[in-house]
Amino acid sequence: MIWFFSYVVAGAVVGILAGLLGIGGGMTLVPVIAALFAAQHFAPDHVVHMALATCMASIAFTSGSSVREHLKFDGVDFSIFKRMTPGLVVGSLLATSVSAWIPQRHLALSFAVIVFFGATQIMLNKKPKSARPLPSAGPLFCVGLVIGVISGLVSAGGAFLTIPFMLWCGVPMRKTIGTGALMGIPLAIVGTIGYIISGWSVPGLPEYTAGFVSLIAVAGIVCGSVFTAPIGARWAHRLPVQTLKRIFAGLLYVLAAKMLWTYW
Repeated sequence: MIWFFSYVVAGAVVGILAGLLGIGGGMTLVPVIAALFAAQHFAPDHVVHMALATCMASIAFTSGSSVREHLKFDGVDFSIFKRMTPGLVVGSLLATSVSAWIPQRHLALSFAVIVFFGATQIMLNKKPKSARPLPSAGPLFCVGLVIGVISGLVSAGGAFLTIPFMLWCGVPMRKTIGTGALMGIPLAIVGTIGYIISGWSVPGLPEYTAGFVSLIAVAGIVCGSVFTAPIGARWAHRLPVQTLKRIFAGLLYVLAAKMLWTYW
């Protein structure tokens, strides 16, 4: 029961961040969930695989709860969503389907490097100037494909890349947060399927898992996040959030450093 409660608390914290910043929360959750799994002595060679998969599965619920609130403020651009999502989905499926063949240490190091990049981007708060309109369907698919692959590798909803890209293309900030959160839902669903497939025949995984996904951990994370994500989404439309973003970036640095220290 204490482990389930730990998952709930982690989910509640990441739910606030998801609603506030439009993220799916995977980058924040992965090191925490990996530590909880390690403390329970789950499959030592696959702790990171399981953490990535479990957090990916939770993103769909967390982002969905956040999106519902953003819709109330007309904070979603469905045209961008329709054109960019196919590439995101394909990229996420590619990355997660082959995850079982990537050594745990390499996954952990890749996660840390990408999270350091994302945290630096948030910390500097450099809003890209509107350089050009959104590209046509072909280039937009390719952009989505690259972001999908990166997101699949670090169990993220992709907002830390899709939001800067949309800003660079002149999309209003308020629209990018909700749209980025919505893109995270299909990306997470397909990514979760990929992690289930890649971990399905792996021996030594604990009970109550589907591939690399811990069903109990997902349930706990969702119990916490679905109630707090709408609160964060309301704050995103009412509060100046730059200080909170910097606090979040600092947290990401700490978590990425912990991952490096553990798996170097």
